[in-house]
This record gives sequence, structure tokens and C-alpha cells, in this order.
Amino acid sequence: MLLWLSANGATIIITLILIILVVLAGRKIRKRKGNCGCGHCGCGCDNCYFKNVPEQSENKKE
Repeated sequence: MLLWLSANGATIIITLILIILVVLAGRKIRKRKGNCGCGHCGCGCDNCYFKNVPEQSENKKE
């Protein structure tokens, strides 16, 4: 077991660092998304350009 850990120690440390960075990036993106859930900016719905733009429906009527 110690032989395996010593042989793969650098890989394990790099993998843990990458996992931590991905988790932190995901938290920052979720936090920046804002309360309105539009995902376009972190300013909130009061200043959002897209707040008055209607959502496009999947079933378009012609």
C-alpha cells in the first residue's frame, strides 16, 4: 500500500487540487448567477437587460 501511494503520490495530489478548483469554480458561477436565475449576469433582475425579454417557447405557432 505504501509503495503504491509513493508511486502515485504526485498524481493523487494533482487530482485533488483539480477537483478543488472545479468545485470552487462551480460555486463562483452559481453565486454569480444572481437571484433571478437568468444566468446572464450577476447584477440582479433590476439591472438585467433580459428581464423584459420574453422567453422563446419551444412550440412556435405560425
